[in-house]
Amino acid sequence: MDGFTLFAGPCVLEDEALNLEVARGVRAAAASAGLPVVFKASFDKANRSRLASARGPGLARGLALLRAVREATGLPVVTDVHEPAQAGPVGEVADVVQVPAFLCRQTDLLRAAGATGKVVNVKKGQWMSPEAMAGAVEKVREAGAAQVLATERGTAFGYGDLVVDMRAFRRVRRAAGVPVIFDGTHSVQQPGRGRDGSSGGAPEHIGALVRAAVAAGCDGLFLEAHPEPARAPSDGANMLPLDQLAPLLRSVAAIRAAAGSGGDGPDAGGSGEQAAS
Repeated sequence: MDGFTLFAGPCVLEDEALNLEVARGVRAAAASAGLPVVFKASFDKANRSRLASARGPGLARGLALLRAVREATGLPVVTDVHEPAQAGPVGEVADVVQVPAFLCRQTDLLRAAGATGKVVNVKKGQWMSPEAMAGAVEKVREAGAAQVLATERGTAFGYGDLVVDMRAFRRVRRAAGVPVIFDGTHSVQQPGRGRDGSSGGAPEHIGALVRAAVAAGCDGLFLEAHPEPARAPSDGANMLPLDQLAPLLRSVAAIRAAAGSGGDGPDAGGSGEQAAS
């Protein structure tokens, strides 16, 4: 899987009609900018702030929904694993296995994800330096992953905000030798600042951060999009409205073209691998 790639979809899997609406929407938006796209959605949000928070359909139903998206749209799919035992079943359906930021130091989980032989995307923990990702990548790579990606999703700033260090793309790439994806929606999350202690967000900054990250040389994008973010069961406060995705991606394509396909991209940064597509 080579080239600058978009990973996009809802935060959590919903009913089949909504999943397909978003999948077709992100496919069309990506096509308008000439970008390959991987559909993303979680079957379980196991790290929600409150016990009553929506978590998703669970492993068995979630994998069936992901398979339905693949069959109906032809898109590859990515989803998270939270426990080592989930990696095998997920690897039978997903094209990319993802390790959440909160779990990126969990050796057994990382190795189980790598042992699927699939592409593995490891999200950088909000507390970790770029260089610290080298150890996580090594665990996945040595376990047999076909390819490893790292995703920058902001660093904790105080108790309820995240900041994005635009140097991180080059630093992770140099330290770990992998393509670095930018998560433009979780990076505007405001942990603990939503209603009832849930996460809030500042989605008005998504576009600026995405464009800056592309200019800084990220190797792909991770964006959560939804037709009606306010009605999304999870992370609606930091999602991009689906109808805003295509214009944003077209601006991304223009920036990449002006920068010569990626500014400080993998050729300049010395990546040992190429980004997924």
